[in-house]
Amino acid sequence: MTLRRPGRAAGRRARPDWARWGLTLLAGLGAVVMLLPFLWMLSTSLKPASAVLSLPPELLPREPTLEAYREVARSFPIVRVFLNTLLVAAATTLGQLMVSSMSGYAFARFHFAGRDLLFAAYLATLMVPFAVTVTPLFIVVKALGWTNSYWGLVVPALFGAFGTFLMRQFFLALPAELEEAAVLDGASTFTTFSRVMLPLSGPALATLGVFSFMASWNSFLWPLLIVNDPRLMTLPLALATLQGLYPGQTQWNLVMAGTVIAVIPMVVVFLLAQRWVVEGVTASGLKG
Repeated sequence: MTLRRPGRAAGRRARPDWARWGLTLLAGLGAVVMLLPFLWMLSTSLKPASAVLSLPPELLPREPTLEAYREVARSFPIVRVFLNTLLVAAATTLGQLMVSSMSGYAFARFHFAGRDLLFAAYLATLMVPFAVTVTPLFIVVKALGWTNSYWGLVVPALFGAFGTFLMRQFFLALPAELEEAAVLDGASTFTTFSRVMLPLSGPALATLGVFSFMASWNSFLWPLLIVNDPRLMTLPLALATLQGLYPGQTQWNLVMAGTVIAVIPMVVVFLLAQRWVVEGVTASGLKG
């Protein structure tokens, strides 16, 4: 009969608790470090211009004011700019979800000659920088007469290899028996895709939707090339004008106020889709 030493057993049980507390503390410190720039941005937007560059720096504004936000609203038509950005981001996101889900399903489930080679060539486009393709893309859009239009802002962003790759991998993880059951019930290919496979891909669609919305919302170079009509200006272009609003100096409280206005919708979208994004990550291990 072997006697157990309670001290060692208790020590073995206690170590996981200490490790868990240590990891929690480390994650909390990381979260604080990640939030500091956003807190500083919010704090600076609430400061008067005279206190932005004061020494020692004020972590919290002594006299908080909303004057920077009022000045941003007076500098350009903030409501129209916000609605332009929201319209372009929403149209781009919905279009990319539609195109990527259909192309990803085709690459995952259809068997045709050259499928794997075509998909490899499609993925290779991910390694091509946007700066290389922006000139021919601009020539095509200009030839179509889409400059200074919503078409020029939205349509080129509808097609992306990343979205197709993400949806293909998700569809490959779904059991093939689901499609076979739908076919036995007399469903067509489109019916199987739209009523069986697409509803199951909610987590992947939410993940792609968040990435697409954020990319479109923050896009600066492409709208800068396509749009020179102030009525079609998006938020990144409007924020760039804040730095040159006052000759010889930059009012950083105005820049930070505009940045806060631009960041809030992205935070809301992420919070609304957070549960779906987490499910999309966990569902990637689903086996057929």
